[in-house]
Amino acid sequence: MADILTIENLSNLLVLCFLQAVLGFDNLLYITIESQRAPIEHQKAVRFWGIIIAVLLRVVLLFTMIQLIDSMSEPFFVFDWTGVLEGGVNFATLVFILGGVFIIYTAVKEIGHMLTIDRLDTDVEHKRGKSAAQVIAVIVMMNLMFSFDSILSSLAITDVFPVLACAILASGFAMLVLADGVTKFLEKNRMYEVLGLFILLIVGVVLLGESGPAAAHAMHDDTLQIKVFGQAIIPMSKSTFYFAIIVLVAVEVVQSGYSRKLAAERSAASR
Repeated sequence: MADILTIENLSNLLVLCFLQAVLGFDNLLYITIESQRAPIEHQKAVRFWGIIIAVLLRVVLLFTMIQLIDSMSEPFFVFDWTGVLEGGVNFATLVFILGGVFIIYTAVKEIGHMLTIDRLDTDVEHKRGKSAAQVIAVIVMMNLMFSFDSILSSLAITDVFPVLACAILASGFAMLVLADGVTKFLEKNRMYEVLGLFILLIVGVVLLGESGPAAAHAMHDDTLQIKVFGQAIIPMSKSTFYFAIIVLVAVEVVQSGYSRKLAAERSAASR
C-alpha cells in the first residue's frame, strides 16, 4: 500500500481524474440522450444501472488491456493497395471505426426523427421505443467504446492498475451525480437536444479519425498509418474538438436569446 500512495501516483491520479472528466463529457451526453428511449418510468434506473455496469466492465477492460496490450496492438491485417488504401488494422482500429459509425448513425437518425415527427409535445411513443434492458445494453456497449480512447490515454500516463481503477470509479461516480441533472436540463430546454445530437455527430467523426493512426501509434511504425487515396487519416485534436463544442453552444445560446427577443417584439407589435 505504501508503494501505491506515493507523490507520483497521487499526482497521476489527479491528472487522470481530470482527463476522465474531460473525455467523459461526450459519454455522459450519449447516456442522457439514449436513456430517453426507454419507458419514461424506467429512465432514471436505466441511467443508474447503465453507468454502474459500464464502469465495472471498464475496470475489467482496463485490467485486460494492461495484460494483453502487446497482443492487442499487433495489426492483424495490413492494406497494401497503393494509392487507394494503405495501413494496418488492429483491435483499436476496429473499435474506433465501429464506435464512430454507430454514433454518427445514431445522431443522424435522431436528427432525422426530429424533422419528421408531427408533434413534439406528445412524442411519447418514440421515448418508449426500447425496453429498459435494451437501452442498458446499448449504453454499456457504447460506454466501453467511449472508454477505449480514455483508457489508452490513461495508460500513456501510468500503468499502475489501482491508480487507473480509482480514476475510472471517480469518473463513474461523477456521471451518476450529473446524469439526472443533464437529463432534466434537456427536458426543460428541448432545443438543446439538437445541440447535443450535433455534438455526438462530431464525436463520431473524432472516433473515426482516431482509427487512422491507431496501429501506427501502437507499433511505432508510420507505415501502418491508414491512408485513403494517399491522404493519411489524422485525428482531430482535443483543442479543436472542444473549440467546436464551445462555438456550437455559443451559437445556440445567442440564437435562443435572439429568438425570444424577436418573439417578444412581434407579440408587442401585434397588440
